[in-house]
Amino acid sequence: MKSEISASQARRFALTAQGFNALSRDKNVISTHIRNVIDQLGLLQIDSVNVLVRAQYVPVFSRLGFYDRSALDALIAGRPRRYFEYWGHEASILPVDCHPLLRWRMADAYQGKGIWRQLEVYAGEKRGEADALLERIRAEGPLAASDVAGSRAQKGMWVWSGAKHALEWLFWAGRITATHRRGSFERVYDLPERVLPQAILQLPTPDQTDAKRALLARSARALGIATADELRDYYRIPVKEARLPFEQLVEEGTVIPVLVRGWKQQAYLHKDARAGRRVGGAALLSPFDPLIWHRARTERLFDFRYRLEIYTPAHKREHGYYVLPFLLDGALVARVDLKADRQNSTLIVRRLHMEPNAPPHTIEMLMNELRMMALWLDLTDIVVPEISSASRIQTN
Repeated sequence: MKSEISASQARRFALTAQGFNALSRDKNVISTHIRNVIDQLGLLQIDSVNVLVRAQYVPVFSRLGFYDRSALDALIAGRPRRYFEYWGHEASILPVDCHPLLRWRMADAYQGKGIWRQLEVYAGEKRGEADALLERIRAEGPLAASDVAGSRAQKGMWVWSGAKHALEWLFWAGRITATHRRGSFERVYDLPERVLPQAILQLPTPDQTDAKRALLARSARALGIATADELRDYYRIPVKEARLPFEQLVEEGTVIPVLVRGWKQQAYLHKDARAGRRVGGAALLSPFDPLIWHRARTERLFDFRYRLEIYTPAHKREHGYYVLPFLLDGALVARVDLKADRQNSTLIVRRLHMEPNAPPHTIEMLMNELRMMALWLDLTDIVVPEISSASRIQTN
């Protein structure tokens, strides 16, 4: 007989697994704390949007509070490498011990499977162009797309040159890896053996089913409680390919079927998950935070419908361009559309929406969080036009 838990218990399992139980954000943050956050989450998603700050920095801030962003950069680029960049959920920063578990994805990409359509040609008729770039990297060292002659002819974030397409296929196929990013967030590529620890590269490549079972187990640990689709989605494992390894996880007891009152979907609890009793505290959440990136899960856990509206025409946006949900005492109670005006050293709240369940102290707690964020981003002012027509607040 399956055990049954309440929706509020499920929410506590999820918050605890994601590092929001007994949230304490007033300590002196060191690299060990940052490393613990990444290891607990299993990855940090990367995104090119920089209207506030790059996406990978915010989940650490949400859980630890004020920290030096350069400490995260140093941790990622440090030697020996503890982390590498690859396709996890989307583009992600991942622990290096995840590399063997994702080699099946690299092998698929090398065969032209599971990749963007515009890259498939480099697995076939244009393989020679990609191989030539690979040999250039081998001979000359790290290379970015902009270093290739003729690659600057086209403009636009997603208008890529042939060299960029070829390099991205090589990256997806695991023939090259990202050594760092430069300028406007451009990837610089090098050979894996010159970037990643030899001890990791020499690890045997697991059977695909074993690798996907290990990834699903990491998903379950990071989420605490989840549906099968949410576990699969964490590392973007295709539906058909997730079925057998998932059944094996259930059979071995790594995930335990449970019923959550009010949920239509079957839930699964990681065997080590704990429902923390203290879910107090406040945090602004990135749109790419793993607590909320699966939108149906966010709605099920928090009764909070959330959509990223970056690609929605401005006149059709309901809440704004870059909206961060506000977590307060275990509930999502507000959302703010934020922009960092770096030229004027100002954090701008372009729009603010309160949820019906927001408690009376929400604004006070939100303003405290905004002050902390502004200080963290080296911004001296906060402008909140939705609250007051003369609401310029200094952070110092």
